Formats: sequence, structure tokens, C-alpha cells
Amino acid sequence: MDRFSFLGNADVGQIDDLYQQFLKDPASVEGSWKEFFEGFEFARLNYSSNGKKDKSVVPENVQKEFNVINLINGYRTRGHLFTKTNPVRERRHYLPTLDVENFGLSNADLETVFHSGSLIGIGQATLKNIISHLEQTYCSSIGAEYKYIRSPEIVNWLENKMENSRNTPVFSIEQKRRILSKLNEAVAFENFVHTKFVGQKRFSLEGCETLIPALDAIIEFGAQQGIKEYVIGMSHRGRLNVLANILGKTYEEIFTEFEGLEYDELGFAGDVKYHLGFSSDVETSDGHKVHLSVAPNPSHLEAVDPVVQGIVRSKIDNTPGGDENQIAPILIHGDAAIAAQGVVYEVIQMSLLKGYRTGGTIHLIVNNQIGFTTNYIDGRSSTYCTDVAKVTLSPVLHVNADDAEAVVHAMLFALDFRMQFGRDVFIDLLGYRKYGHNEGDEPRFTQPVLYKIIAKHKNPRDIYADKLLAQGVIDNNFVKDLESAYKLDLDHNLEASRKKDLTIITPFMQNEWQGFQQVSDDVMLQKVDTTFSKKGLTEIAEVICNLPKDKKFISKIEKLINDRKTMFFESDKLDWAMAES
Repeated sequence: MDRFSFLGNADVGQIDDLYQQFLKDPASVEGSWKEFFEGFEFARLNYSSNGKKDKSVVPENVQKEFNVINLINGYRTRGHLFTKTNPVRERRHYLPTLDVENFGLSNADLETVFHSGSLIGIGQATLKNIISHLEQTYCSSIGAEYKYIRSPEIVNWLENKMENSRNTPVFSIEQKRRILSKLNEAVAFENFVHTKFVGQKRFSLEGCETLIPALDAIIEFGAQQGIKEYVIGMSHRGRLNVLANILGKTYEEIFTEFEGLEYDELGFAGDVKYHLGFSSDVETSDGHKVHLSVAPNPSHLEAVDPVVQGIVRSKIDNTPGGDENQIAPILIHGDAAIAAQGVVYEVIQMSLLKGYRTGGTIHLIVNNQIGFTTNYIDGRSSTYCTDVAKVTLSPVLHVNADDAEAVVHAMLFALDFRMQFGRDVFIDLLGYRKYGHNEGDEPRFTQPVLYKIIAKHKNPRDIYADKLLAQGVIDNNFVKDLESAYKLDLDHNLEASRKKDLTIITPFMQNEWQGFQQVSDDVMLQKVDTTFSKKGLTEIAEVICNLPKDKKFISKIEKLINDRKTMFFESDKLDWAMAES
């Protein structure tokens, strides 16, 4: 085997660019790389194992530099397979691992300083520090898939953004407290509904409650980047929590629907609270106004995807210049649904077409690792539920749903990517489902081992509260006070809902329908005069049956138009195509 075959596996594009730059002007490259290339050139031209110049031999220290480069590329390419992103399961084992021995290195090299550290933005560094930087960036609470992307510009942007921050957020005390506050709302809302409406379906968000601070963050920071509106499409799981704690649908309205009261004049029945849409205007903490909509959705979970894209595209077309940066679509999927339902592929495949693009969709997957009762390893062939993202070469961030700060960081990362490149981006929120599919079935019948682990697992709010308590960001009473105040508000709204006689449905996108009146069935069925004068039709026919004299047309078109002219003006007839024209 060629002893230099490892070079073919290395991510040498950036190094080659630097090398070519060095050959043209050695002073133009960074100092440590200048020294590296000087050594490489000296060895290439002068190193010999038999007293003669031998260009096929590379000294050990130079070869190890390339081994470290290969290691860096290994983390960038396969680091996502070795992350700490699963809160309740052991990860499957993948080979080869990222152990240094697989890259021609050993523990004896850990304290050796390598120039290759410059590739990841830390300059010359020991192998130990390089590995630590890579582990935190690519193998901690966030795993990144992006190496299949063919655009060097996008790949470089992603790597610089991840490696410069080590994929680790730095939030202020106020930002951390806001994340905790939104987490508290998410957890307390589910607990309240669970105890007050025993046995009712709610499609709980429990296990992935970090969805709420993630959405809150993207609304806050998106507004700062000029986004004035979000259109959200999602199925049942977590829908009520999103409506209450993101869109501001009143708890009273939601509880009224749980009480089972008759609906107002719209005449709905059944479990419509999981299907109806809702729109609202919210104000961010720094005073920006943002319009939010959750689109109506039937039980075919992903059917809403093209509807959301159509709404967003029509709104973009009605902004001055068709500005894609003023409105953004967010699609919230289930892991089983995004992997299985064909409409997902169809929508994603059209996302970059001129006639359908919406400036990039942010896809959020509420990944319960189970589809109804099916274990994920029995539900799909692909490694990840998000592998459809590779169709459009979109980056994917797999995130541990128990790590609230990592989830928010990934969400803001996705927003930046969307605004920078106008392309889709995926966040795989890896959590669990605390109860059965709809709280009415028993998950331990089919998943006894998993649900034994889940039963003992802390919720994301308590995990994050413990972290902030250890950091001194909050005291022991902070969460208790948050929970007490929030529960008191819920109790007041529950009492108010029990005094209502009817459930009032707020129409979806009600602002857009101002000035339009919904009529009754008898008015809709009234006969309407659809006649059109023959004089007017003749004027139209004279235009569409005469081709411009100064243009050249193929003979079949000329015959088709002449036949239609004869049909209308001489035979006094119409065929279907002519009628449509």
C-alpha cells in the first residue's frame, strides 16, 4: 500500500491553497505556516535515506503534521457519530473511532506542538489541546453534519463559526435567566394540564421542552436581524405549549377547549385544539414587533409543509423587492414523520427553485426517538431521521435536548446560516417522550427498558436550574418563585375558562382577512350569473388567434393558432383549450 495514501483522505484543500500562496510569496502566509512550508520544502528537496536526494521520503515530523490534519478532518467529517447528544440512550458504536492511533499518532505525541492547530483557529498547539478543542466543537452536546456540502464558501463559514466558538455558547446572566424562565413555562404548563385534565389527549412536549426557549430565542434575535414575521408549521406534539408560551394564545382559551364546551359559530367539533391555526403579534424584549402564525394542520403530520411554504412565498412576493429576509418559515417535524412521509422530500427538493424558494426554512425536529410505538432502529434505514437534508446539501445540527444552552445556541446558529445563505438548515432536537403517544396509551408495553430510564430522568428545566445554581446565576428560591407565580396565573385562567359558555376560535391569520365577510351556506349556494358577452369573447379571440407578423414561429404553432381562428370565426365552436385561453 502507498505509504502516503492517508494524504488522499485529508481535507487538504485549505492547506493546498496556503501552500500555493506560500510558493508565490512566502511572506504572505501566517508565520507558523510559513515555517511549516519551509520545513516541508527543505525536506522535499533535501531529505535522503541513502545519501541522495529522495523526493519520495518525508521526515517523521512533517508526516505527523499531515496526520494531525487528517485527524482534524476526521473530527469535521465524523465527529457527529461520537457526540454526547442522546439524553436517555447509549449511542450505537461506529468504527473506525477518532482515536489518535487511527491517524498514525500515539499518546506519546500528545504534548508535541503542531502547526496544524492554526487550521482550527488556535495557532500552534499541542496535540492534546487540538484534540480538546475538536472534542468540544464536534463531539459534545452538538454534532454537526456538513461535509457533504460542495460549496467551499459554505463549508469554510460553518467551520469558522463552529471552531472559533468551539460550538459552545456564551450567554449573559440575563439571557440564562430568560432561557430558564421559558423552560419553566414549558415544563409547568405540561404538568398543569396533566393534573387538571386527567386522561385527555394533549400530545405533551415533555422530554423536549427546550423547544420553547429555542423558539423564543430565534424570535428575539431574528427581529434584530430584520425578520418581521414567522410562519410556523407543526403537527400535534408540543403544539399547545407553543401556542401558549410562544404565540401568546391565552391559557383561558386553551383551557376552554379542554373543558369540552361547544364552539362558536364556526361549528367545529372533536379535538380541534391540535389542528387549528393561530396568529398573533408579539413584542420582543428590545421592543421589536414580530407577527407569528401557526398554520392549521390535519392529522397527516407533514401535510402542512407545502402550505407554510406557499404562505411565506406569497407574503415575500408582496414585500417590496420580494425581500426574503423579512419573513421566515419554521417547520417543526417529528422524527418518525420527517423520515417517512414523502411530502417532506417533495418540499425540500423544491426549496431552491426560483418559483418556490422562501429564503431558507429552519427545520426543527422534535426527536422522541420513537414513532408511536416503533423503536427508531425499526422505523427507518438511514442513520439519522434528518438524512433527507442531504438532498439540498443543507447542514444538520444534532443537539442534546437536555442541554438548554446548546439548543438555543444551535437555533441562533441556524438563524445566522439562513440569513447568510438563504438555504434550509436542520436542527435535530434529540430528546424523549415522557408518556405515550397521546397520554392514553402505555409505552412500557412496547418500550419497557427505555421507559424505565425515562421515569428516573430529570426534566430539562431542573437540569438547567442545577447548572445555574452551581454557577451562582440563581439562588435556591429562583425556580420555586417562577413556578409558583406561573401556576397561580394558570389557576386564574382555569377558573375563568369554567365560567365560559362557548369556546371562541380565533381565526388563523385574522389580520389578512380584515374586510372579508364569511357568508352562510345558503348565500354560498345562490346562483351567480356567469355569462359573458359574445362581443367581449370575440375581441379576446381576435387577439389570441393572430400571431405577431414580425416574429418567426414553428409551423406547429402557426397551424394550432390558425385552427383555433377557423374554429371560432368560421365554425362558431370552442374546444376546451380555446375556452380556457
